[in-house]
Amino acid sequence: MALIELPERVAGNQVDWDAGTGPVVHVSCPTALDQIHHRHTALAIWRRSLSDDVGTQLAGLVLDEVDDILFASETGALETTLPDALEEAGYPGLPALTADIVMLAREHAAVTGDAKIRIRLEVVETDACRKFHSDNVKVRTITTYLGEGTQWIEAVARDTVGLPGGPEIRQLSVGDVGMFKGRLWQEDPTILHRSPPIGETGAQRLVLVIDPAPAENEKAIRLEGKCA
Repeated sequence: MALIELPERVAGNQVDWDAGTGPVVHVSCPTALDQIHHRHTALAIWRRSLSDDVGTQLAGLVLDEVDDILFASETGALETTLPDALEEAGYPGLPALTADIVMLAREHAAVTGDAKIRIRLEVVETDACRKFHSDNVKVRTITTYLGEGTQWIEAVARDTVGLPGGPEIRQLSVGDVGMFKGRLWQEDPTILHRSPPIGETGAQRLVLVIDPAPAENEKAIRLEGKCA
């Protein structure tokens, strides 16, 4: 796939590069996530705090009482398809959370150029995705609404994780948005990510994952494709 070369600074957006032309870029607004198009960039991070309204709605949410959500939708239909999916999964009316997910889905679609996206909102309680990996997609957008955020490392250090002198494991905070370049766009990944190991802690996470929608003839979702 041919990559679109973008300037290192987009007009009106402040961009703070990690290690100059390294694989990670921090941006100050959602539209600047399109820096993921840059040839050297494998991860674009938008550091943010959740709004008070989203935080209040999440504070009253009982994760044991909701089901996971996985569906594909045209971005223009999300105001209907997303509330329907949330209601079917047992979520109470959460207009601020719904609006936040719609906003992120549209930003993802604007970056990838895909009119149809796949949304997964799930409660994570296990260590099923504890290994660092890159996903079999073009681009994956991840944000954690409750619990520990997604962890990531540079791929060159994968063999020394957990060893003396090994790499520092970086971690997104609650509300942060990470846009990760996948293997369909970067065959030799430079950034790997995983779900934080929480299986023995009793902790829970509420995680949103946005991907381009799979082709109509795609029969199954690979196990690694469900990691965040």
